[in-house]
Amino acid sequence: MALWKLHGNGRTVEPDAVVRPDERLNWPATIAIGLQHVVAMFGATFLVPIITGFPVATTLLFSGVGTILFLLITRNKLPSYLGSSFAFIAPVTAATASANMGTALAGIVAVGVLLAIIGVVVHTVGVKWVDRFLPPVLAGTIVALIGFNLAGAAHNNYAAAPVTATFTLAITILFAVVFRGFLGRISIFLGVIAGYIFAGFRGELDFTAVEKADWIGLPTFTFPNFTEPGTLTALAMFLPVVLVLIAENVGHVRGVATMTGDASVNQQTGKALIADGVSTTLAGFFGGSGTTTYGENIGVMASTRVYSTAAYWVAGAAAILLSLSPKFGEVINSVPAGVLGGVTTALYGLIGVIGIKIWVDNRVDFSRPVNQYTAAVALIMAVGGFMIKDEASGFELGGIVIATVAAILIYHLGNLIARLRKTGADDPRPLAAVGPLGGDPE
Repeated sequence: MALWKLHGNGRTVEPDAVVRPDERLNWPATIAIGLQHVVAMFGATFLVPIITGFPVATTLLFSGVGTILFLLITRNKLPSYLGSSFAFIAPVTAATASANMGTALAGIVAVGVLLAIIGVVVHTVGVKWVDRFLPPVLAGTIVALIGFNLAGAAHNNYAAAPVTATFTLAITILFAVVFRGFLGRISIFLGVIAGYIFAGFRGELDFTAVEKADWIGLPTFTFPNFTEPGTLTALAMFLPVVLVLIAENVGHVRGVATMTGDASVNQQTGKALIADGVSTTLAGFFGGSGTTTYGENIGVMASTRVYSTAAYWVAGAAAILLSLSPKFGEVINSVPAGVLGGVTTALYGLIGVIGIKIWVDNRVDFSRPVNQYTAAVALIMAVGGFMIKDEASGFELGGIVIATVAAILIYHLGNLIARLRKTGADDPRPLAAVGPLGGDPE
């Protein structure tokens, strides 16, 4: 495993230099940057469990453990924080509504195992086949449709306390356009804090559970249930998430390679997929949310020019320590529905916008009919909540599954026909890195 060597004088980064993954600043600076990574990831990571009903402390624990596993599996060569993936929100919400948390955890485990297997294949044969199967137009469409499919869930939370939700949404947007750099990137986190305080003034907070919780204790562990009736049906809702995680991990690796100027980082793509798969599987087995590489932390690296993996060891350890306070977890769980309604209205929309950003960054050509219909049909199915349901057998497929399958079939079969007929097929290209939303424009 690579060890860290001191960068320069250990205190500053030269104007045209970056601190590479195998380097570090002095330990006080490294610890400070590691804690900054915790703040950056926390704004998004804690939202997933409180939206899905998962234990916050458990999710935070396996976020930290997953980050350390990621560093071990990639042999300390790839900086990344593994936080809660928003792509799991829709299938987890649907699975818990139709069955229970055990079924949802089974879906998370299935995604993790499949992602790890794909990682082994990528590490063995290379990543080019991923570029062919998941080109930018398809990757962008799948990410976007998962975000837009959640519009109804955002509305339900918003309607629970519209005044608080409106204030939270407005202040979140204000923070995003007023603050620059790092503060701009955590505008959702800041919006939750402001909305929480506002909800307190309106008497919408309940601290009963907080008062009963211990200061120190182990997180709550819940286990997957693979035998629950309807689990196989629920698993189908989780499969599109694998494609999103592939896109996020591949984009992350390419982003780090570009920002550090080290093309050899791309050789870690397979290991990154394996690591995220192992982390997601472990989290699912014990009651945590599925994980992914975090764009918020790419923003911290870009602004500090510090890509040292040492900072991520600090961040992972800090997350684990935070998870050992049940009282801290109950404070997070006390966020009222109105605040969630405000931030999820923005957050779910931003997930959709990230998909659109993939199209823009990769200059997807929407003059080609196959690209037009891939995006158009899938997005309408997702937003409209298309569903296939058999009352007799209980079999059910939701909008995300149907839209994802439609996008894949339209793109690949449409391209096959277009090439035969010479009517404007798409030419797949490598998926470019997608940076974080918010902060200073590039």
